[in-house]
Amino acid sequence: MAGHSKWANIKHQKKKQDKKRAKLFSKLSRKIAVAAREGGGDPEMNADLRRAIEKAKDNEMPKENIDKAIKRGTGELEGVDYENFTYEGYGPNGVALYLDIMSDNRNRTASEIRHILSESGGNLGESGCVEWMFEKKGQIVIDLEENNVDEDELMMQVIEAGAEDVDITDKIMTIYTTPEDYEPVRKELEDKGYEISDSDLAMIPNSEVDLDKSTAKKTLNLMEKLEDHDDVQDVYANFNIPEEIMEEITDQAD
Repeated sequence: MAGHSKWANIKHQKKKQDKKRAKLFSKLSRKIAVAAREGGGDPEMNADLRRAIEKAKDNEMPKENIDKAIKRGTGELEGVDYENFTYEGYGPNGVALYLDIMSDNRNRTASEIRHILSESGGNLGESGCVEWMFEKKGQIVIDLEENNVDEDELMMQVIEAGAEDVDITDKIMTIYTTPEDYEPVRKELEDKGYEISDSDLAMIPNSEVDLDKSTAKKTLNLMEKLEDHDDVQDVYANFNIPEEIMEEITDQAD
């Protein structure tokens, strides 16, 4: 799980530094609206909507924005009709990419994503070409410093709550669960007073591709471009960057 947890950690550090999250709020609004449209506006009766709202709250999205997104989804407010689908493909060095998309124009989105991939030496693939390399898991991110907690103590509580696996990198704990245990584990952590930085059901790679320094830079650049695209909700990849190479890249960026 190192490749995905590495990217989850990088995204968390960027989120802490970036106070302008208008684009993130826009993506979260789409996610909420689509969930409400497909399953109704009551989060108690709609698990997808409940998870979307939790993710929005994790990212400090205002309640007013959440309520408006729900109403757009249920038709109480006018809004764009977004469609949820996935793309699969490859990045540098054969890195597998699985993209969760929400768009009002499939053709436009396909063209733009294809262009981003080709610029980085990657390409879109057929449906199913990389999905078999991933498994759906619950993913919960906790900042150990923000929570002022001992990682060993939290680790024990997380395992007792039913987590399958835990990764700790740079004081960021990423917790993995089965899809069925995701909500009970999250609720238990919230009940114990922990502040959750991000959470969702995610596609976690079963194996990883190790990257050298040059390919790591290209891959991280590609991930940022894909994440920055308005129609891309999430990008999952199976790369692994060795710690020493990650430190070199980080030092050079600083």
